Amino acid sequence: MTADDLRETSAALAARALELPELARAGTVAAYVSVGSEPGTLALLDTLRARGVRVLLPVLLPDNDLDWGRYEGQDSLARVRHGGRMALSEPAGERLGPDTVTAADAVLLPGLAVDARGMRLGRGGGSYDRVLARLERAGVRPALVVLLYDAEVVERVPEEPHDRPVHAVVTPSGVRRFRPEA
Repeated sequence: MTADDLRETSAALAARALELPELARAGTVAAYVSVGSEPGTLALLDTLRARGVRVLLPVLLPDNDLDWGRYEGQDSLARVRHGGRMALSEPAGERLGPDTVTAADAVLLPGLAVDARGMRLGRGGGSYDRVLARLERAGVRPALVVLLYDAEVVERVPEEPHDRPVHAVVTPSGVRRFRPEA
């Protein structure tokens, strides 16, 4: 995709995501800053923040678990390289602790694909599997939403016993629900 294509896709994705009632009524959203070829998230993060939503962003810990920090705008992000992996944009401010995610009304999850059942294929590091397990242990049920390109919604992805389905996938062309609104 060209830079213009990426901008247009990011804008369309943000517009579709913002139509979700789960995000419209959320006071706190746990999200992420897209990397590489992932659909862009900054337009969505900035709009949520402008609406007064508390936006939490992950900070990768050495054991692949996630701590959280508050998104205060693009100037509040720091590029951090973790070992031999790609550099991530993480919040530079105060660390709020791994359990902070349990206060989220919605959690935006990165992924490589989502299938017709709502099962998400991640990158294999297990960071978001830990987040989902933490939410389950805490007995909270935020809306779980994946942001993808249209071609990344597939018939079936591999599944392991700990995997949990998401509520919805948002693509530039629309929203597909797998479970009722959270």
